[in-house]
Amino acid sequence: MSGVAGIIANPASGKDIRRLVAHASVFGNDEKVNIVRRVILGMAAAGVERVFYMPDPNALVRRALEEIDVEAPVLPVEGDFRGDARDTAIAAQAMSEAGAGVIVSLGGDGTNRMLVKGAPDVPLVPISTGTNNVFPVMIEGTVAGLAAGALAAGVVDREDVAPRCKQVEIELAAGLHEIALIDAVVMEPGFTASRAIWDTGPIREAVLTRAEASAVGMSAVGGMLDAVTPADEFGLHLVLGKGDVEVRAAIAPGLIRPVSLARVERLALGASVDVRGPALLALDGERELLVPDGATARMAVARSGPPVVDIGRCLDAARDAGFLRADPSRRSHSLEP
Repeated sequence: MSGVAGIIANPASGKDIRRLVAHASVFGNDEKVNIVRRVILGMAAAGVERVFYMPDPNALVRRALEEIDVEAPVLPVEGDFRGDARDTAIAAQAMSEAGAGVIVSLGGDGTNRMLVKGAPDVPLVPISTGTNNVFPVMIEGTVAGLAAGALAAGVVDREDVAPRCKQVEIELAAGLHEIALIDAVVMEPGFTASRAIWDTGPIREAVLTRAEASAVGMSAVGGMLDAVTPADEFGLHLVLGKGDVEVRAAIAPGLIRPVSLARVERLALGASVDVRGPALLALDGERELLVPDGATARMAVARSGPPVVDIGRCLDAARDAGFLRADPSRRSHSLEP
């Protein structure tokens, strides 16, 4: 391993329209700075040699560095940053090219999707600071930094602690390819005032990599009818409309709505769902792509997603390798001052 790690903290995550139409909390940048600070301290304690970060207008990482002193250099990556979602993909690609053995992200499902587009093969430690938080996890930043550092420093075997996750592969005409880590949702086309999804009315169908009753969003809708875990070798296909099944699910924080379903079926890995335009595709909770009238998009779940670090397994393996164990010969047993 390289001893190199990356940090991508999205200043915009946790601040979209769902704060107005639902009851989602605002995840402020001050708290993100605190988390970044603890991640860096964890990485430094693990022996990371260098950390790269994504610069942003709110200077999240630079502010985090103001109150700590770490030996490893923490450096911004260079790129054509424009203050939008593409910055995440640009920064992730730069980190991958710089030899990062792991990237820690702060954001929601959409942030991580953009990161994976830039660095699909770099192991990822996703910390939840967004709205749609099925993919990232709530984890203490210090612990996340230790796990990321152990992986980057080569203390643990990547193949043992960072299995690849599933994702939805979307193929369109002219060779256009897109991905979704959690859900690809087919909506009626039309004017959209915001990219975030907070109303199921225009939704026609969805393909999910995970379905969890404890989640929020379309994953919760599927999870009220079937359980699809990250380890399962299948996804779930939902067709909304009049049928015999109606569920009530948390489609956004504090927003529980009835959803009628005409069909619910497990989708084997590689099995495809064809979407005929006109349609609007929302990927991981945000409207992204228009399928024109007469065109077809093909969606399938595959185990081609990024390697995602299992933090518990990673630290267990690091412990077994003697990670952070003090050298007894360097301890003083004297009780004298």
